Amino acid sequence: MKMLSSIATVFMVIGLSVSLLAFQGRVFEEDDDAPALAADAHESAEWAFARYHFRSLNDEGGFRRFHLWAADYPKADRQFTMGVRRLTRLHARGMEQVVDADSDELFNWPWIYMEHGNGWNLTEDEATRLRQYLMRGGFLLSDDTHGDYEWGDLVRGLEMILPGRPIEELKNDDEIFHVMYDLDDRVQIHGTRFIWGGRPYSPDMVVPKWRAIRDDQGRILVAICHNSDVGDAWEWADSPQYPERETSLAYRIGINYILFDMTH
Repeated sequence: MKMLSSIATVFMVIGLSVSLLAFQGRVFEEDDDAPALAADAHESAEWAFARYHFRSLNDEGGFRRFHLWAADYPKADRQFTMGVRRLTRLHARGMEQVVDADSDELFNWPWIYMEHGNGWNLTEDEATRLRQYLMRGGFLLSDDTHGDYEWGDLVRGLEMILPGRPIEELKNDDEIFHVMYDLDDRVQIHGTRFIWGGRPYSPDMVVPKWRAIRDDQGRILVAICHNSDVGDAWEWADSPQYPERETSLAYRIGINYILFDMTH
């Protein structure tokens, strides 16, 4: 009986360990339809899809509950990476990376993607770390906020990170829209909850906004896709029901933003 009890304890500890790793997004996949990992998924590379893992007010309920930071994860991350590998000469790793807001591992990744920044609940230490990351050359892509209410919540976090730095509307001739693809014609990229979920757009959600925060030299630190859901377009790129024009733009936007960051 003692041996059985010891074995049970070992398996319980292993289970808890896997659960903790899963919560970090390194074992458990919130999207069961994600493509299989490439054979070279764990090899070192020039670039990897790094996703920002922040605490939010809806984090209670265990790691299997939906988390704002993990929207579309990992299918969107993996399918977009497949596009980067196919459409560019950038040496991209086949596996996505989750980066914790409270870890200095953040400084290992030149490009960070974040969904639902309206829900982030940063500590002062996390805000300082992200500020240092951005000012040292890092790049943050904020995606999937809609309407004035979510915009206000996103901005409150950005003001903690980069106090006093203005948020500007990007113009059509901005370099970031012309790195690899010329993107003068940018349509709204719809989230599936608005296409298939029956959720209506309110008037403050219908116009897509392409915004940015710069440093003193004019380099873009934070690029913001507001009133669009780029991640959903990556996630559903394999679905004939998702608008192809929006998927095409989402891939081009993402690739331009990566190449802009990697060359500036």
